[in-house]
Amino acid sequence: MMGRWWRHELADVVVKSTLGDHFHAGRRAMMKLGLGAIHELEDETLQFARQLGVDSIIVHTPKLGGDGFWEFLPLLQLRKRVEGAGLNLAAIENIPRHFYDKIMYGLPGRDEQLDKVCRTIRNLGRAGIPILGYNFMPLRVWRTEYTPTGRGGARVSKYDHELVENAPISEMGDYDEETLRANLRYFLAAIVPVAEEEGVVLALHPDDPPVASIAGIGRIIRSVEAYKRVMAIVPSPSNAIEFCQGTVAEMCASPEQVYDAIRYFGTRKKIAYVHFRNVRGAVPKFEETFIDEGKVDMLE
Repeated sequence: MMGRWWRHELADVVVKSTLGDHFHAGRRAMMKLGLGAIHELEDETLQFARQLGVDSIIVHTPKLGGDGFWEFLPLLQLRKRVEGAGLNLAAIENIPRHFYDKIMYGLPGRDEQLDKVCRTIRNLGRAGIPILGYNFMPLRVWRTEYTPTGRGGARVSKYDHELVENAPISEMGDYDEETLRANLRYFLAAIVPVAEEEGVVLALHPDDPPVASIAGIGRIIRSVEAYKRVMAIVPSPSNAIEFCQGTVAEMCASPEQVYDAIRYFGTRKKIAYVHFRNVRGAVPKFEETFIDEGKVDMLE
């Protein structure tokens, strides 16, 4: 969307379930409204969050330096800065791509990266940051149009898979789904026990768009069933999902399938937090919308 509403992706309002409460027996999970997709932690941004009335924020890939991992002190300072503004740092979403690209592709050096990712997770836990959102998309998020306008002239994005079906093979070559699944299993086997030990919840974002492949690279988290399989790889309260409702809606032909997915993962306490988004259509062709005008009834 345009202006501030686009900059902070308020169409992606985050509804955070305090999944971390499962580490404290007897406490009831609650839902909290937060602001997500904050890249630069500026005073103006923190003030904007307070003006909106939210109590939590999620910071997206903060620039904290480090040699392939995040040190404890910068993470602690990040949390303290957020709390100093009267807000709660609910999660950090995504580590830098170069922290784990060799892991995703199964390249030499992946074990060194794994060790450093585990150090990051330990430092997150010790700095009091309870959730780490991540993805396993080597080619990241794709859209084919960013120029259409929606309600009130707001900028929206669209995806049409027909336009990318003949895209050239990526510079990394072909990576089939089974190779990527094996790499994800290797990754989770190493990091989930560390996260559980440190009281950190790992929240996996689905592939967006949820199509079979783009430019020869498979996209493996593209269905509700794929999400279920990931939860079974390493059963743990720390192995959870970032429920991007927009992406799940892109996967599903009907809104009822989205509601069913929410019930399935919600009753199992697998939803760490939610990207509260809406869309029209589904793969292979969809467009983003304001939350009150897409195919999913957000009050449902």
